[in-house]
Amino acid sequence: MKDFRFKVPQNIEFGVGSLKKLPDILKENQSEHVFLVSDRGLEKIGVVRKVQDIVEAAGLKCTSYLDVIPNPTVDVVNEAAKCYRESGATSMIALGGGSSMDVAKATGVLAAYGGEITDYEGLYKVPGPIVPIIAIPTTAGTGSEVTASAVITDEARNYKMSVISYEMLPKYAVLDPELIMTAPASIAASCGIDALIHALEAYLSNFASPFTDAMAEKAMELIGGNIRRFVANRQDEEAACAMMVGSTFAGMAFAWAKLGNVHAMSHPVSAYFHVAHGVANAVLLPTVIEYNALADHGRYEKIYNYIREKKEPAVDFKPQMLIDEIRKLNADLGIPASLSEVGVTEDKIEAMAKDAVVHPNVLANPRQTNLKEMIDLYYKAL
Repeated sequence: MKDFRFKVPQNIEFGVGSLKKLPDILKENQSEHVFLVSDRGLEKIGVVRKVQDIVEAAGLKCTSYLDVIPNPTVDVVNEAAKCYRESGATSMIALGGGSSMDVAKATGVLAAYGGEITDYEGLYKVPGPIVPIIAIPTTAGTGSEVTASAVITDEARNYKMSVISYEMLPKYAVLDPELIMTAPASIAASCGIDALIHALEAYLSNFASPFTDAMAEKAMELIGGNIRRFVANRQDEEAACAMMVGSTFAGMAFAWAKLGNVHAMSHPVSAYFHVAHGVANAVLLPTVIEYNALADHGRYEKIYNYIREKKEPAVDFKPQMLIDEIRKLNADLGIPASLSEVGVTEDKIEAMAKDAVVHPNVLANPRQTNLKEMIDLYYKAL
């Protein structure tokens, strides 16, 4: 067994209606003024107001920044950081999916240490603790509430950069399944498949450990057994709870095991063509799983048994069975079958491959990949 390390430094609250515990968490953190980072979509459907009301009813102050966008940019982070400094707040709430949490983490870094977020690109460049963050996911997908990274688009380079440091882990996470039970089916599908891929890639990672395996296996069991019924009926409370917990466990897994080629390749797809992150991952997954089959050492069969519709164990398993099952799951969830269907064009493949092959996740991928192979993978997925 290889050497490994992990820590679980966060306080995590799970339960239907657990959002109501927010004032207690703020008081425990001795914060009377909180800065809420979210987006206009959640404002429109009343989720932002719900959080604001809970905070303010407890006699606490809440200042909000609601201009987070999908695939958030350096400019968004700069604007949010400016607003935070001007507000006088002493903590943050990150409400939403991965974009809101990425902006909050990046804002926390700039609020504590200044400079530009590009100064912190890469591994472990954040020098110390950042502003305390309470992460409240409204999707079962990103796992950002328990991960140590922020992905920010640098438009000057047309590049999705990663800032990775365990100093950025949110101090608290509030997992309230009620917040994901009003999601449209398409959002539930793309976020849910993203969470599944987090667990799957962490499970296959070169950096996997007994800790990450335990988190990944439970995540695949929870998500694989519930994603179809949750997408079919978001009011299914049992399925919603399973998806919420599964997403968080998947986040814990990849926070320590990293990911692989799927995520390395999806970031350029989103940067160049503005494809939703979960959709890009799902479209790429069958191609990457087929490519990585040469390196499999028995884990494909375990993944297959977690995600297949029929729950009896596989007989005479072959890797192609997993590939076929993933394609079927994508089809069941309404995920497009190819990159061309989401607007990706051949002329950007070489540029995307050059970005992907230097992504840190490639080091975790179970099969080594050079530039030519990365180009071939993009063409196959196209």
